[in-house]
Amino acid sequence: MITQLDYAKAGIVTDAMRRAVEGEPLTAEQLRDAVAKGHAVLPKNVHHEFRMIRAIGKGLKTKVNANLGASGECADLALERRKLEAAVRAGADSVMDLSTGGDLEELRTMYLQHAGTMVGTVPIYALATEMVRRGVPLEKMDPDALFSTIEAQCRQGVDYITVHCGVTRASAKKLEDFQRIMPCVSRGGSLLLYWMRRNHKENPLYEDFDALLEIAHAHDVTLSLGDGFRPGAIADAIDGPQLEELMILAELARRARHRGVQVMIEGPGHVPIEHIQSHVQLEKKLCDGAPFYVLGPLPTDIAAGYDHITAAVGGALAGAAGADFLCYVTPAEHLGLPDEDDVYQGVMAARIAAHIADLAKGIPTAMERDKAMSQCRRNLDWDGMTAVALDPELVRRRLQISEDRQGCTMCGKLCAVKLAVSALG
Repeated sequence: MITQLDYAKAGIVTDAMRRAVEGEPLTAEQLRDAVAKGHAVLPKNVHHEFRMIRAIGKGLKTKVNANLGASGECADLALERRKLEAAVRAGADSVMDLSTGGDLEELRTMYLQHAGTMVGTVPIYALATEMVRRGVPLEKMDPDALFSTIEAQCRQGVDYITVHCGVTRASAKKLEDFQRIMPCVSRGGSLLLYWMRRNHKENPLYEDFDALLEIAHAHDVTLSLGDGFRPGAIADAIDGPQLEELMILAELARRARHRGVQVMIEGPGHVPIEHIQSHVQLEKKLCDGAPFYVLGPLPTDIAAGYDHITAAVGGALAGAAGADFLCYVTPAEHLGLPDEDDVYQGVMAARIAAHIADLAKGIPTAMERDKAMSQCRRNLDWDGMTAVALDPELVRRRLQISEDRQGCTMCGKLCAVKLAVSALG
């Protein structure tokens, strides 16, 4: 198998690269060069055909992912289909299937067939879910079964997988030296930590990383190197376990690129607002400019029910600093499984953050769109405003204009825009 990275290193522009630059400020040749350097990834499994091929990384628009999936407490295929439709309608560039309940094979197939976008997974979830169903203790996990699960999902067509290879005995030992409030909030990371401690063994994903690379290369699956020790409280941010893991991920990213496997790095979590920029810059420096995929980040812990807003604040700052891929956070974060309305709000909040980041990055189409909106507002062009808006459907529902269409219910006859334009001729 020849991967997108192999092609890029050979100087070849692929059809996927040409499709991925539609609407982007880069040419296909520039994207090829960014992929070759490891500064961008193009997640596209050879077994998965879909409409919206997207690239993630330097010089490209900031992308948004929506986490979906059933749980053991709520496994409803119809609900998951509605959530997927909400994510797509809201404009998500990607979806991840994080299911831990229901028919996992059926759910994954549904996402792959109907998303129309790249699809990611966390393969260890499927293995752990099956073990729980069979009553097998988690410490009995067979590393061979984990690699078999990864192979099966890659063969099925997932475009990228989160693998917590940086949760090692060395990084886990840092938990003993740093008094965290929340030792580990990553589900995948905690599963591996639990297994390692119970068996006194190294993380198989780290120890047998070459085997993982062979699987990823065979199907051209992008590795998303997960941050198992991401902070789950802002008081825990930028500490020993997090930084030790990041340095391990930097080493593994180099090995992946050398093998022709595309790779991106996952980031925090809960981070104080004053540290977001420096953390993004640190990841870019240590990981040789690898695309950075961030959850939020969340700059406060107390906004339960409004965490999509908190994440948008953090995501805008992270994106402006150079983060490339924002994982949405919904209003249900920390409270329960999101429904379709939560998914829609989460994607829209993340898209707002991504657009703000693109303005800061100097993406030309971002400023053009803002200028278009401002021109429509100057002209009291309500239809134009609706068309340019990020969420035209919401604008149509909320717009309240006068009968003569010369003002809205906010100002009426005292419309500042109309008076100022009139005064200046």
